[in-house]
Amino acid sequence: MENKTFKIRPYARLLTMLGEQLITNEQIALAELIKNAYDADADWVKVSFVGFGEKMKILDSSKIVIEDNGCGMSLETIEKSWMNPATPNKKAKSGEDRRSKKYGRVIQGEKGIGRFAILKLGQKISITTRQKDNNEEFVIDYDLSAYDNDFLTVNGKEKELFIDDISINVTVQTPTQITNRNVVVNSKKFENENEQGTKIEISSIKGEWSKAKIEGVDKESKKLQSIFDKIFKKQSTDNFEIGFEINKERVNISDKTIDQLSNLLNYSAVLKITDGKYNQKEHYFEFKQNGIPIKLNLTDPVISGLTVFKNYTFNTDLFGNSETNCGNFNFNFFVFDFIAKKETRYYLDSKEKEIIKDHRIYLYRDKIRVAPYGDPDNDWIGTDKKRAVGRSGDYLSNDQIVGFVDITKKDNPNLKDKTNREGLIETGNAIKDFIVLLQTILLYVRQHPYAQYKQRVEQEEEQKINKLRVVDSKFAALKESIKGNTIAMAAYNDVFKSYKIEQDFYKKQLDTTTDLAGVGLSVETASHDIMMMLGKGIEAIDNLIKGIEGKVLSDKEVSEELLTIRGIFSFVDAQMRDIQLLFKSSKQRRRPIRVNDILEKVVTIYKRTLQRENITINVEKKGSPVVAKCTDAVLLQLLINLFDNAVYWLSVINIQGKRITITLDGERQQLVFSDNGPGIREDDSPYIFEAFYSGKEEGRGLGLYIARQLLNRMGYSIELAELKSEKILSGANFVVNFIKSEENE
Repeated sequence: MENKTFKIRPYARLLTMLGEQLITNEQIALAELIKNAYDADADWVKVSFVGFGEKMKILDSSKIVIEDNGCGMSLETIEKSWMNPATPNKKAKSGEDRRSKKYGRVIQGEKGIGRFAILKLGQKISITTRQKDNNEEFVIDYDLSAYDNDFLTVNGKEKELFIDDISINVTVQTPTQITNRNVVVNSKKFENENEQGTKIEISSIKGEWSKAKIEGVDKESKKLQSIFDKIFKKQSTDNFEIGFEINKERVNISDKTIDQLSNLLNYSAVLKITDGKYNQKEHYFEFKQNGIPIKLNLTDPVISGLTVFKNYTFNTDLFGNSETNCGNFNFNFFVFDFIAKKETRYYLDSKEKEIIKDHRIYLYRDKIRVAPYGDPDNDWIGTDKKRAVGRSGDYLSNDQIVGFVDITKKDNPNLKDKTNREGLIETGNAIKDFIVLLQTILLYVRQHPYAQYKQRVEQEEEQKINKLRVVDSKFAALKESIKGNTIAMAAYNDVFKSYKIEQDFYKKQLDTTTDLAGVGLSVETASHDIMMMLGKGIEAIDNLIKGIEGKVLSDKEVSEELLTIRGIFSFVDAQMRDIQLLFKSSKQRRRPIRVNDILEKVVTIYKRTLQRENITINVEKKGSPVVAKCTDAVLLQLLINLFDNAVYWLSVINIQGKRITITLDGERQQLVFSDNGPGIREDDSPYIFEAFYSGKEEGRGLGLYIARQLLNRMGYSIELAELKSEKILSGANFVVNFIKSEENE
C-alpha cells in the first residue's frame, strides 16, 4: 500500500472567484479601500477619478487614485501581511479590540479584503507607501492586464495558472510620491503633511462609472462614521475627512439632508427612544422615552408577554431568567407618524417623508457603520417581515423608524461580521438573540407608548368636536353684547345662519359616521367574543373526546363537560342574536339578574384554562345578593373580558400562587374583580377603557371599552380601583357598580 501526500494549490482563478463573491460592486470595493485608510489612522483620504471622458467614459488614460496620510506600510508588512490575505496576526483575541496607534480606532479590516477590492476596480495597480521618518518609499506593482478576468489565459494563450505563479514587483526608492504634499480635501487644506501615507493608482479600469455612482459612494462614505454624532453635535477628536474629485473637480455633495434629518428627529418625531441600553448580565432594557427614564426587565410582563419574545427559545438560568449570547448594546429610535394631520406638529410633507424613508435603523460597530444595515431597502431587524405575516397594525413600519444600534468588538464578540463585511453572519444563537431583543423592544414601543400617542390623538379629535358647544356659547355672548346695534345684529344673524347650516350638515355627517362606527365596533366585538368562545368550545370537545377514549372520565364528569360546552355555545347563540338586534329598533328585554348566577357560568367556561395555568379562583360574598337589571349578554361580556385579561397577564408572569378573587358586596351592590398579576401600568391606566387600546399584543382593545359602554347604557359603571381600601389583590383591581348613577337615571 502506497501513501501519497498532496499540497493544496489553488488556481489563480480563485482571486476572481473571491473578488466576485466578497465584493458586491465597484462602490463597495471603493468603500473597502476607504476603510483601509481609516484603519491606517489617516486624517483624510482623497479619491480622484483622473483622465475620464465625457459622461465618465473610460479611456485608456483613465485611472482611479486613492491617497491618504495614514501610517503606511513597512517592507515587512508588505511581505507578510499585504501579500498574505487573512493574515492571522491581524486578528484580535476574542473579547479584545485591536486599535490603531494614533487615534485608538478599532481596526475594521481583519480579513485582507482590501486587495480583493482593488482587483474589482482594475487590472493595473500601483501602490506607493511610506512610513513616518522613513527615507524610503515602497512601490508595489500589480500588472494583471496580460491575464483574462478568470486568469485562464495569458496574453491570449490558455495556461494552467496557479496563485503562486503570480509575481508582484516591489520597488524600494527615494520618496517621489509621498513627500512635501499640500492636499485639499472637501475645501480643507492639509499643508506640509507628515511624509507618510499610501497612494493607490488603478488603471485598466473595470466596470462602469458615473457621477451618480460616485455621489453614491460619497454619500455612503460619509456614513462610515455615525451620522448621528453629526446630528447631535457630539464632539469627536477622531475626524476623518473623505473627498472625491472627477478630473480635478471636486464632487460636492450637499450635507443639507443631515441638517434636515436633524430637525425632523428633534421636532417631528412622535417618540424619541434615547440613551437606550440592553444589559445582558442583569437582563433588562433601559432608555429615555421622550426624556422620561424607563427600565424594563426581561421578566416584566410587557416584555415577556410579547409573542416575538415568548415564542423564541432563550437559554435560561437557574432562576428562569432568559440568558442571551449577543452581549450588551446601545440603541436610539425615533418614531414618526406618516398620517399625522396637517394642523399638528407631527405632520410631514412629502419631501420630509422622503428624507425619513432614506434612512432606517443603522448598525455601528465601534462607531463604524456595518453596511448595508440602515439602507432604505434593508430590513435587517425584520419588522416589515413581521408586518407581512401578522397583523400589520401590531408592528411599526420599517420606514417610520430612524435610529441606530451600537455594538462593539469587546462587548459583542459573538456578533461577527461577514467575510465581505456586508452585515453580520446570520447563523448562531448570538445573532438570533440580538434580532429577537431588537424586535421585542420595537414591538413594546408600538404596543405601549405609540399606542398611547394614537389614543391621545383620538381624544384630541373628540375634544375638537365638543368645542362646537363652546362656539355656541360664544355666539350667545356676542349676541348679548351687541343688543341695540341694528347693523351689527344684522351681520351677526347672517353669520350665525351660515354657521348653523354648516353645523347641521356636520352633525348629520358625524351622526352617520358614529352610527356606522358603532355597528362596526359591535360586530367587531361580537366576532372577537364568538371566535374566542368557539375556540374554547372546540378545545372542550377535544378534551371530552380524549377523556372518553381514554376512559378517564366518570359519567358525572362527562355530564359536567357537556354542560360546559352547552354554556359556551349558548353564549355564541346569544351573541349572534345580539348582532341581529343591531339592525332592528327593538331591544333585548332587561330583567333583574343575580350576578353570581352568570359568574358561575363563566367560571365553568374557564375551568380548564384556570387549571392549566395553575390559577386559583376565590369568590367572596358579602350580605345580600348583587342584582343587576340588564341582560345576560351584558354580564357575560363583562365577566368574560375580565377573566380573559386576568388569565392572560397571569400566564406571562412566573410567580407561585396565581390567584383571582371576586368579591360580591350586596350592601354596596358592587363587584370587585382582582388578581395578583402584574397590574395595570401607570402609563397604560388612562387608556385601558378606550377603544382599540390594548396592553396585550394580540388584543383588539375592545373588551373593556365595550364592557364600559354596555354598563353605562344600563346606568352602571366600571372603574379601576384607586383607593387602597378597594384593592383586594396586588395586581389589577376593577370595581363594577350596579347602583345607577344619578346622571344615568
